[in-house]
Amino acid sequence: MAKLKAFLDKRMTVIKLLFVFSVLIFVVRQLAKIIRQVNGEAFKQILSNQTNTSLLIMLVVGFVSILPMLIYDFSIVTFLPTKFSPWYVIRSGWVVNTFTNLLGFGGLLGASLRAHFYSKGASRKQILYAISKVALFLISGLSLLCLVSLIMIFGFGVGQTFSHYWIWLLGGASYFPAVFLMTKLNQSDFFKDLSTKQEMIMATGSLLEWSSALGFFILVGFLMDLPIDFAAVVPIFVVANVAGVVSMIPGGLGSFDIFVIIGLGFIGVGRSDALVWILLYRTFYYLVPFVVGAGLFIHDTGDKINAFLDNLPKILIQRFAQVILTIFMYFSGIMMLLFATVPNVVAVNRLYIRLFPYSIFFVSHIMNIIVAFLLIGLASGIWARTKRAFWPTVVVLIISVLNTWLNEAFTWRMIALFLFILAILWLSRGVLYRSRMANSWGTLLFNGSLFVITFISYTLVGIAANPHTPLHFDKAYLFPSQAAWLAGFVGLVIALLVLFAVNRYLSAGRPSWLYEPFNADRVRHVIDQYGGNENSHLAFLRDKQLYFYQENGQDQVFFMFRKTADKILIMGEPVGNQEKISAAIDQFMVVADKADYKLLFYEINQELTMQLHESGFDFIKTGEDGLVDVTQFTLSGKRHRGERALINKFNREGYQFDLLKPPFDDQLMTTLKKISAEWLEGRPEKGFSLGFFDEFYLNQSPIAVMKNPNGEIIAFANLMPDGNQEVTSIDLMRSSSKAPSGIMDGLLINLYDRAREAGYHYFDLGMSPLSNVGTSRFSFTQERVVHLIYEYGYKLYRFEGLRSFKNKYVDKWQSKYIAYYRGSGLVFSVLQILPVVNRPQRKVRLGLVKWLIAD
Repeated sequence: MAKLKAFLDKRMTVIKLLFVFSVLIFVVRQLAKIIRQVNGEAFKQILSNQTNTSLLIMLVVGFVSILPMLIYDFSIVTFLPTKFSPWYVIRSGWVVNTFTNLLGFGGLLGASLRAHFYSKGASRKQILYAISKVALFLISGLSLLCLVSLIMIFGFGVGQTFSHYWIWLLGGASYFPAVFLMTKLNQSDFFKDLSTKQEMIMATGSLLEWSSALGFFILVGFLMDLPIDFAAVVPIFVVANVAGVVSMIPGGLGSFDIFVIIGLGFIGVGRSDALVWILLYRTFYYLVPFVVGAGLFIHDTGDKINAFLDNLPKILIQRFAQVILTIFMYFSGIMMLLFATVPNVVAVNRLYIRLFPYSIFFVSHIMNIIVAFLLIGLASGIWARTKRAFWPTVVVLIISVLNTWLNEAFTWRMIALFLFILAILWLSRGVLYRSRMANSWGTLLFNGSLFVITFISYTLVGIAANPHTPLHFDKAYLFPSQAAWLAGFVGLVIALLVLFAVNRYLSAGRPSWLYEPFNADRVRHVIDQYGGNENSHLAFLRDKQLYFYQENGQDQVFFMFRKTADKILIMGEPVGNQEKISAAIDQFMVVADKADYKLLFYEINQELTMQLHESGFDFIKTGEDGLVDVTQFTLSGKRHRGERALINKFNREGYQFDLLKPPFDDQLMTTLKKISAEWLEGRPEKGFSLGFFDEFYLNQSPIAVMKNPNGEIIAFANLMPDGNQEVTSIDLMRSSSKAPSGIMDGLLINLYDRAREAGYHYFDLGMSPLSNVGTSRFSFTQERVVHLIYEYGYKLYRFEGLRSFKNKYVDKWQSKYIAYYRGSGLVFSVLQILPVVNRPQRKVRLGLVKWLIAD
């Protein structure tokens, strides 16, 4: 006997597999036999006869019927040391129980999943004990229903045809009493902490679970309007579930179905009706809850994978959802516009007919046009990741989809579309983080083109559809009536206002740092403490906004910038503590990005360009900065023999150089202003990267002047020291109409000598814009486009003449770059820079700087 027991124990796994396999073969053969006897047309007819209301009730009650199973999970956590939140237990319990329902594998799957969800803070032994205790009571509810069935059959005569299954029912009914007695009589450690109250709770949960399943099964038959005694269904259902449990096949699939079909046949239910009954029961009790559970499981597993991969999967999924949502909104808007503009043409277009079911529409012609542009406007906000676009999009899409659904009547395609839209709406929410939307040229161009093309097309259609115009032809090909066309035209006007209102709503609320007033003391403090650069002096022009980076309330770095469209155009390198440049750039990128602005750096050196490239910027050479090495500069030799002769001439004729220190009196300013006006000859002054005549600005540094033999000032230039005693430069360099030719050379040569005496190494002659850019045959296409700007722009801005003048003195050309955010168009970026750097300068007024940040 002992040898037989050892033999069986050793091969128990194989024996179990053989048992399940044999049962499975029996079930498959019986099911095949039953299905062959089913009338296919009758089955389809019965299934199609189910009303939408009945299906909705089944869906809701099917979900409610799963809830009692959660009692198992709340019972398990009472045996464990870790405290779990109720929501976590509900979510995890739903996954476990819906998976076990459909893919039970004799409770193995449920045990594995519970170990996965509740193992935190517990030992393997504690987990195993907790799961095992609950597992004892999983079918106690079915055991009690077996007892109820025996009483119904032999006590009340209900379901007498199933009396020959009494041995099945008796065996099932004896399970719960046997388990209960075992837990009370067994004194092992396993049952020590299992109280009677806990046993009753788990048994009650099991009874509610099986009773809910039974009740739902009967409800499905009732909603199918079958003329039978539903009390007789109770023993059928119970016997079938006992067979399913014994078979150990997941969900009792096959074994349960055979017993139900045979049993229902005894009470007058046809095979086709029985199959539909089982199909609906399994769909709404097993499959649909399982889909939800699978979604929760994927979400839970995804969270773990996402945390392991540093949040990258979540970002990609949310970004994908945002892109799909934007495409859908633009697609729907365009489809609605086509339908509203030329309905008779698109109605016979095969491609349009194929795509139309995946869009949305309104019956009203005007509403189609208005909602189309509303979707297009909101799509721009979604694409720009603007938070305030989310809820208006939710409202518009839900109303639109529901309206489409109601007007097209119930279809599974529309339900699928509706669920898909809700899913991508929810997924895209996490990627919408910006406080507002900035109007990029690309978005404005695209949305504006849609409106202009629609307006022109609609107008032409109206002309063609009018019988009183020479261009008229059969309107049946274009539009149903002139009245409908007129209504649509009114809709277009309203849609334009809607599009404008949506844009205003999405782009409202500019950040406060765009309006910070100029503070000269803060600028001087940063330059004095940390040093400046060749462009830092331009801050005193007050034609740019300043952004300060602080640590512990102390200014460390500042940026000079001006807003243009959706760009923050930054002039030169950041000024201040060089050790904090990276942190300052990162912070500025974050605050700008939150307001949907992209940083665009202009005239920066190679070192900063490479640093920005690592932060997601692309770049292009924008010109070359000319540096004169004043430590080596001399008029001796062949190179500067012309300049040497010029200086000797000025000296002979009595021209004098002088360096004036601020502050300057009104008389001097009046003289310099007159010289500046003569030099400009009515041309407007530029700003941003160049200085302009402003008394406050000129009072910030020394001014070099050239005087004629009579002591009158005939030329001047203001100095731009970098604050580091390494490079100095000038900005304004102007001469009067009385000045002789070459006076600028005389001024510069004297400045070189003074710079060398003051200890400077280089004198910066400034940049030659767009030179040596895109000249190679292997240059990128965008660089060649930029080169065209240079080729045809020099007539306006004298780029080539500027470089030719500087070449006489420059010892070293230092490349300068534009760094633009990756994804921004280079051509757009250059075209946005040019109007800023060449904008005619207005008079600066303290406290009135709104025009500085206008588009």
